Amino acid sequence: MSLDPLDWLFVIWAFFYQIVLIIHFAVRKRFFDSYTTKYGWWVYALAIPGLIISIIILIGGKSWSFWSGGFLLLIFSIYGYYVDYIKKEEWRKPIKKSIFFPYVFWYLATIMFYWWPLALISKTLWYVYAALYVIATLLNIRSH
Repeated sequence: MSLDPLDWLFVIWAFFYQIVLIIHFAVRKRFFDSYTTKYGWWVYALAIPGLIISIIILIGGKSWSFWSGGFLLLIFSIYGYYVDYIKKEEWRKPIKKSIFFPYVFWYLATIMFYWWPLALISKTLWYVYAALYVIATLLNIRSH
């Protein structure tokens, strides 16, 4: 697999972000007071390096599918941070549909644009990311 530096940057960032989500979802419920309410916002803050990486990939001339994820991550993170940390809205239990549907849409859009472009680089990477996505999804559901 011969990747150029921008491909490597995309791959490393996509996998790093997914692994952070897995760790976050794994500890979110158990350590809600000591971790989630105090430090969970860091997951949203990853939009900053995600955006910088997307701008580098965009300027480097890569296809839109490789740089879209960072911009979607920015939208998702601003929305999530606003709802969770500024408004401190209780929307997960019970589910408040007016917040839930946009939140899930932006989250899934972000994840899909870190996952799907991997198929353009390597089917193996795509399958490994798919497995990580399944793990993250199961942990995410379990943590609510």
